[in-house]
Amino acid sequence: MKTRLIYTIVSCSLVMGTISCSKFMDRDTYDSVSAGSYFASETDLELYANGFIQKMTPSASTIGYSDINADYCAVQIPTDLLRTDGNVSPENQGGWSESSWSNLRNINYFLNNLPRAKGKVSEEVYNHYEGVGRFWRAVFYFDKVQTFGGVPYYQEVINSSDVDALQKPRDSREFVMDKVLQDLQFAVENCSSSDKYTSSASVINKWIAAAYLSRVALFEGTYRKYHATDPSTGKSWQNRDAAIKKFLTAAVDAATMVMNSGVYSLVTGDPKTAYRSLFTSAALKKQEVIWGRSYSNDLAILHDLTWLYFSPTYGSRVSLTKTFINSYLNLDGTPFTNSSSYKTKTFSEEFTNRDYRLMQTVISPEYMMTQNNVTKLYAPNWLVTKTGYQPIKFSLDNDAGGVTARAASWNSLPIIRYAEVLLNYAEAKAELGTFTVEDWNKTIALTRDRAGVKAIYPATADPYLLAYYRNTVTSPVLLEIRRERAIELCLEDGLRWDDLMRWHLGELLNSSENPWKGIYVPDVSKPYDFNGDGVTDFQIGSSESPNSIKLNGAGAIQTFSRDADGNLIWNYPRVWEEYKYLRPIPLEAITRNPNLEQNYLWKNK
Repeated sequence: MKTRLIYTIVSCSLVMGTISCSKFMDRDTYDSVSAGSYFASETDLELYANGFIQKMTPSASTIGYSDINADYCAVQIPTDLLRTDGNVSPENQGGWSESSWSNLRNINYFLNNLPRAKGKVSEEVYNHYEGVGRFWRAVFYFDKVQTFGGVPYYQEVINSSDVDALQKPRDSREFVMDKVLQDLQFAVENCSSSDKYTSSASVINKWIAAAYLSRVALFEGTYRKYHATDPSTGKSWQNRDAAIKKFLTAAVDAATMVMNSGVYSLVTGDPKTAYRSLFTSAALKKQEVIWGRSYSNDLAILHDLTWLYFSPTYGSRVSLTKTFINSYLNLDGTPFTNSSSYKTKTFSEEFTNRDYRLMQTVISPEYMMTQNNVTKLYAPNWLVTKTGYQPIKFSLDNDAGGVTARAASWNSLPIIRYAEVLLNYAEAKAELGTFTVEDWNKTIALTRDRAGVKAIYPATADPYLLAYYRNTVTSPVLLEIRRERAIELCLEDGLRWDDLMRWHLGELLNSSENPWKGIYVPDVSKPYDFNGDGVTDFQIGSSESPNSIKLNGAGAIQTFSRDADGNLIWNYPRVWEEYKYLRPIPLEAITRNPNLEQNYLWKNK
């Protein structure tokens, strides 16, 4: 029995979230003989490729909310994977159903049938769309590898009668990631960089492919460096040193291509506002945004990120931790933690002369919001925040349209920025041991200059960062790159979680080693006015309200307590174990295909 697929066809233009003239087309499934007449023109290829954009481009929640379980965030309730009572097992693991593999089937159908277009479109157009298809296949498989490790690799459409293919065992991670690298390198070489494909920052093009390649190759190269064995198998990596060099070199080469193109640069201007403008603008700032997702208030194409970050009921009540806030540098380029009094700085004091990205990432004493057409100072809401450091990076400052209470946000969202490419380049070169002062000046110095921070090339390792990263890295340069990466890319597209996974630092997710620290409270009997507007913004009392919390000295689950240094602590036990670097292969999948083998450390769970 045939099913039908509905595709949006844009007769005038289609970019993510911005549709000018559109109609719909019903088309037979991919097994239909009608494919022979469909791949007949550039328009056919474009329309099919636009389907990938709609189905596979990261959503707003992925772009701006997928790092809430990383080490620098506190939330109301942590993810199942971290909770002591969390239920993650082969019996309930998702990600392997038929629908989970449907995007791959669509991609391979496109690539398998693409030769039908030969002679009907130019070679340049043909190669571009083969690059687009291979880009999306790489995106699909990179996600699968990050989740499960080695998986069966398919580059042909599998029919329901093909028992051998359906019963195929897992291919090794090494094999799959080599295929991912090959696909992305092909996309970089063959995808077009013409205005037709680059003007929207949403249609796949040469620069998106190169930027994404720099992300993927950095991930894989460092994953194999910091994981002595493959978590899929428990065995040593094949040709480990050569593979690490191959992937890191690919990251450098891809980033270099983007940097040397002259197409992109950092958005600059007032250091107090330039950084955050990238995340609150109605239109994507394509000077820096290489790949992004557009939204529109006029077209009612909206998302819910302001609601998620400001609601005491709808979201996860996300806050950044004091441990992370401490890592923001002073404006003179020195570590905040160099001061002997850094532990006793109050909320009102710790924003003074600090990296301007801090006040553009969380509510500061200067933060203003417009509500009911009145603009005034707005303090952290203690029905939302668990530490006092309430994020605003992706949120709108005007509640017109009810953005704090419903899905009404219209700000467009970056997926990959030029800043990330600079950081990918810097880290890959540092890991290869080839990073120079010149590299510093064209990467880290640029992002710090934008934030008003003096960019001092490090001569010695910062003790605070050494301790935080458990002395697993001692290079002063590499530590500063990690600092810069955490701050510049904070809360973006799940990158911090991915960093912890590739650096083999899941232990930073343990509550015993990294408690969720909040603001310093020197006097529990005193009310605090954070922004000097004459209103109490925080106090410890007998109930919880927008400006009040209550303490539980015993530190019971889901309560506030106060540590020996006078910092608030939000209590919720979190546990990390080695087997959690990968998710288990679902039992249902192994039942259907006994040739699949469970991930090594999940076998006895």
